[in-house]
Amino acid sequence: MAIIGMLTPAKDGGWIGRIRTLTINTRVRFVPNDNRNNDQAPDYRIYVGASEIGAAWRDRRSGDRAGKYLHVRLDDPSLSQPLNGAMITAADGISARLVWGRRRP
Repeated sequence: MAIIGMLTPAKDGGWIGRIRTLTINTRVRFVPNDNRNNDQAPDYRIYVGASEIGAAWRDRRSGDRAGKYLHVRLDDPSLSQPLNGAMITAADGISARLVWGRRRP
């Protein structure tokens, strides 16, 4: 798994930080989705500026075994396919890492 981003808590209950890969270098905001109308709706919307580029969902299956993390899906016309990863919150709750790993066939 590669660390592609670092985030810190935002005042609105979300997260702010930066994603860096070979082709991406941008600031992002994870904004709480206050309009969740069903269990499948994302817990966070992810923005670059005013543009929504993805979403994140809390893992509801593992309980506390795996720690606190979000399933993250980023998409943009410049990507050949969506980028899936995980945002893992540090034990202290004041930082998080965005990690990505290529799925094996």
